[in-house]
Amino acid sequence: MPQYIFVYLGGEYPSSPEEGQRHFAKYQQWLNSLGKAVVSPAIPFKDTHTVQSDGSASPGSITAMSGLSIISMDSMEEAVAAAQSCPFLEIKGALEVSELIEMSTVAAGESDKTVN
Repeated sequence: MPQYIFVYLGGEYPSSPEEGQRHFAKYQQWLNSLGKAVVSPAIPFKDTHTVQSDGSASPGSITAMSGLSIISMDSMEEAVAAAQSCPFLEIKGALEVSELIEMSTVAAGESDKTVN
């Protein structure tokens, strides 16, 4: 079954701890509603650094990516429908949905390995 990455972009921070707890509860309910389709529920990003093509590195991001989830679905249409019901959208965030592609690599003297 294909796997899809849901990349969380932007979103507003909660104005209070109580608001944060309410939103987190909605998010947990959404994940639970997806059942066994959830491969990796939530991977938030922290302390992002950007490495440029010249090798220089600086703190911060050049995108609004704030985390990701990996979901197993039958089709892109099903994955998009799941993303459309995500409560992250309620806090003015956006989701990018991409299908993950398995890549095979064969190095000298090694057997065929799948990378993903």
